[in-house]
Amino acid sequence: MNIPEGLKYTKEHEWVKEENGFCLVGITDFAQGELGDIIYLDITSEPGVEVKQGEVIGSIEAIKTVSEVFSPVSGKIVEINSGINDNPSMVNTDPYGAGWMLKIEPSSAGEFSSLMDSVSYKSLVGA
Repeated sequence: MNIPEGLKYTKEHEWVKEENGFCLVGITDFAQGELGDIIYLDITSEPGVEVKQGEVIGSIEAIKTVSEVFSPVSGKIVEINSGINDNPSMVNTDPYGAGWMLKIEPSSAGEFSSLMDSVSYKSLVGA
């Protein structure tokens, strides 16, 4: 199981990477492994929409189940990775790279710093 250092994590298994004042968001390697083969992604929010930390922003459908995706920080969605709609398996094969889901312009730096680091997330998932 891959849990990179330098990212932040949520208890709902999203990861967040701070990049030039924006937050890149996806689901963790642990989450994609638990879900199994991802066949459909539905990010219901769109660019320009304001989201709140913990708010449902979409869902992931896998062969085994459907799971919600939550916003790890409050802010404005500035970009959605449209490539994962055409090839949702990228979330399985490269969850921290090409499988990212959306980019958020955060409205509160405190929310990002309050998320779990890799050590805390490893403890949460028993890695």
